[in-house]
Amino acid sequence: MIRVLIADDHAVVCEGLAKILSSSGDIEVIAKVSSGAAVLQQIRKADFDVVLMDLSMPGMDGLEALKQIKAERPKLPVLLFSMHAEDQYALRCIKAGAAGYLNKACEKSELIEAVRNAAEGKKHITPAVAECLASEIDQEVDQALSHSLLSDREFEVFKLIAQGKAPREMAKTMKLSPKTISTYRERILQKMGLGTNAALMRYAFENHLAGLGRDPRG
Repeated sequence: MIRVLIADDHAVVCEGLAKILSSSGDIEVIAKVSSGAAVLQQIRKADFDVVLMDLSMPGMDGLEALKQIKAERPKLPVLLFSMHAEDQYALRCIKAGAAGYLNKACEKSELIEAVRNAAEGKKHITPAVAECLASEIDQEVDQALSHSLLSDREFEVFKLIAQGKAPREMAKTMKLSPKTISTYRERILQKMGLGTNAALMRYAFENHLAGLGRDPRG
């Protein structure tokens, strides 16, 4: 039997979830609690195969409780469920270590399947969550590729700007005129879709590009 702990601050929801899961024949709801703090108390004194926890609870919410559970019991699968659409919280929950994210509007069969998957150590990724993950990957790829659009010369200027060098200093280093440096700067910002030097510096910092000894595009 799959031993489950349910956490939701609405008693009627807890009862409904317990009834659905118990009807599966291979899932047993061992405890029902109403807060994140109570979840932590339960996992410290009993063993569970899966925690099914509401995202929005008073005091310690589901996301905060998830992080604490992962710190104390890293191998314990946690499923989070919520009335909020997947695109609002799913990625944050998955990144924090959740075994899956379910919308409260999901079908009974999906809930049971999610618990079974989690108990087997699998991630339960719904089509909606998969779409969110794909969108984020696309965004990360787009961002990672934007600096690869630069020519070698432009990339050298890019790195100097990222390091906070002044135009005259860059011109001296590259043996170019300040006007040419300015032209390169405008071209770089345009190619990368950035508006200011500050935005470029932030991009370089976030992607670990400033001050590199080699071209990360190669």
